[in-house]
Amino acid sequence: MNQSDQLLRFLFRERDVRGEVVKVSASLDAMLAGHQYPQPVKQLLAELVAATSLLTATLKFEGQIAVQLQGDGPVRFIAVNGNHQQQFRGVARLQKEVQGDSFAELIGQGYLLVTITPTQGERYQGIIPLVNDSLTATLEAYFNQSEQLPTRLYLHTDIGAEHCQAAGLLLQVLPVDAEKSRADFADLEILADTLTREELLQLAPEESLYRLFHQEVVELFPAQSVQFVCGCSREKSEAAIVSLGTEAIDEHIAEGKLDISCEYCNTLYHFDAAQLRLLKQNF
Repeated sequence: MNQSDQLLRFLFRERDVRGEVVKVSASLDAMLAGHQYPQPVKQLLAELVAATSLLTATLKFEGQIAVQLQGDGPVRFIAVNGNHQQQFRGVARLQKEVQGDSFAELIGQGYLLVTITPTQGERYQGIIPLVNDSLTATLEAYFNQSEQLPTRLYLHTDIGAEHCQAAGLLLQVLPVDAEKSRADFADLEILADTLTREELLQLAPEESLYRLFHQEVVELFPAQSVQFVCGCSREKSEAAIVSLGTEAIDEHIAEGKLDISCEYCNTLYHFDAAQLRLLKQNF
């Protein structure tokens, strides 16, 4: 398993608190390859990848999750889709030139939307206004509203010219003895606050946890690989073309071609007139 792309769950045996730590690097590079996002947008998208991984791991379900930010700032829409296998993809859509690099300057006024689609069961969507000037504060507010469990998030990124990485740490109260769990959480939060950006990004997840909690009894669960998986294919592009209808396909046949580009990975699928005629026969 790539040590730079994994999520690790852990539990404090003598405390009513659980947690997760995630690091993504190679998979983040794969997601950002070919995109010409401004530096601040890359950073926000990287933070959202780490946050989505942590959020997905808190959910006991099989299925998919979409974490979206929508606002009236330069970044109109930014989203990461993931699943219980820790496979993710992400995209950002800009509506004007980026002038600043803070959360508020990028998104403006808007909302966080979390959509959970389990393989079995009902679809759930939570929506809250963006709060303060950070993604972490907004996500912590989401946890407090949706799960009513005190949660603390730490997110850090390193966005280089050639390589990028993101890391995150989550602590969350267990829904047991409320008074004891909140006291435990407060103690552990003080320790977690001492973790530096460099330590979270550069140390292996196990080392980060030992650095913070070596005086605690920490149970580690098997690490889970985190991967960028776009999910696009030529077959899906063909289905999209068929859904356009015969009239639209005829227009592209007259033009001699139709190119479909995946907004997640920038793969270009080319269809010439002869291929379009074959697809038209599906009607």
